[in-house]
Amino acid sequence: LLDIAQPGRVFTAGHYRRLALEALEGVKKRGRLPIFVGGTGLYLRALLHGLFEGPARSEQLRAKLRAAADRRGKAFLHRLLTRLDLPSAAHVHPHDSQKIIRALEVCFLARQPLSRLQARGRRGLAGFRVFKVGLEPERRALYRRIDRRTEWMFASGLIEEARALLEKYGDPGPFTALGYRQAQAVVRGGFSLQEAVQETQAETRHYAKRQLTWFRREEGVTWFMGFGDDPDIQREVLQLLHRTLPARVEEVRRMGSTKNLAKGND
Repeated sequence: LLDIAQPGRVFTAGHYRRLALEALEGVKKRGRLPIFVGGTGLYLRALLHGLFEGPARSEQLRAKLRAAADRRGKAFLHRLLTRLDLPSAAHVHPHDSQKIIRALEVCFLARQPLSRLQARGRRGLAGFRVFKVGLEPERRALYRRIDRRTEWMFASGLIEEARALLEKYGDPGPFTALGYRQAQAVVRGGFSLQEAVQETQAETRHYAKRQLTWFRREEGVTWFMGFGDDPDIQREVLQLLHRTLPARVEEVRRMGSTKNLAKGND
């Protein structure tokens, strides 16, 4: 699922689930072992557990909610969600405006809380056994990698890429992602390059902490204390899979896919 959506396209967890299921079936038909790699917990849950049947997006309502947040501060929307849907508010970080706006959108359009709709159940993934592997490297080592990767992103043309995207798509375009927002600020003269790099590093570290908190709540994860490109961690992961899927793991080994297990796991 690389290069599947244009920067200006609205792409939701529902879109992801539909395409991921198609990809999963394609891998299965080829007789291969599917391996999903990534750090977006919401999308993983959408794939494994399904999504509730909620109302469609309303860009008009979302614009009003964003305008209210601009006038009254970021915390306003979370306080409003607390009054309308306390269970949902308890599971959403006060600064996660995207999830807060979606929860409020459901409350207003469906005239009932998001948590109530979700409690009705959803259709999960069927026909597959799922094994979850989590990576938890030492925190300082993780932060050093984040800092180095951020420096590499900016040194490799992120500012130029942001400038081209601004010219082609305008706002809001792809600028909600970490790094792009700061690069956009450099293009517009709001940040120096050094300020953009430092803020991206700090926000990415905070995001990594939220990821860990999210996945710590995920059931059935086997945790490994290191990075995915560590040969020792790779051996431990393969040993785990050998105990559960010996034939399939041997096939993966023959295909030379050990390296693939480490891709994208920083």
